Amino acid sequence: MIQIGERIPDATLYESTEFGEACPVSPKKVSVADASRGKRIVLFGLPGAYTPTCSAKHVPGYVAHHDQLRAKNVDEIWCISVNDGYVMAAWGRDEKALGKVRMLGDGSAELTKKLGLEADLTSAGMGIRTRRFSMLIEDGVVKQLNVEQPSKFEVSNAETMLEQLG
Repeated sequence: MIQIGERIPDATLYESTEFGEACPVSPKKVSVADASRGKRIVLFGLPGAYTPTCSAKHVPGYVAHHDQLRAKNVDEIWCISVNDGYVMAAWGRDEKALGKVRMLGDGSAELTKKLGLEADLTSAGMGIRTRRFSMLIEDGVVKQLNVEQPSKFEVSNAETMLEQLG
């Protein structure tokens, strides 16, 4: 598992912020290394779009605290999940997160696996997913890391990150 002080590994994520008549337009590739260079980013990961805790608490918390996080010199807030970029865009629209939280699809679990934060939820019909976590990244280096225990939502929320930012 990634540790504080380590550089976040490069991976390709997918993001769509525009919509056609029926669905999001084709997601664009986002290089984690390029997109995090020179920025202070709060990144949180979760098991899946449209799942109960993720939709009712995790994303809404970061949306609600967007302005407070930005006031703590956070340049961007990222949400990743092992979903494709289309699903992440539609979910972001439904959660009113677009423009506040970058909803980034890690459909192949590339970043999730490189971080060592995958969870095998095959028995629940979900396959390999992202463990619930949050981290602070400064110029590509992990400065804070909060990883939840299975089935918990106690340390990766926006309120905890705000406390850690001082």
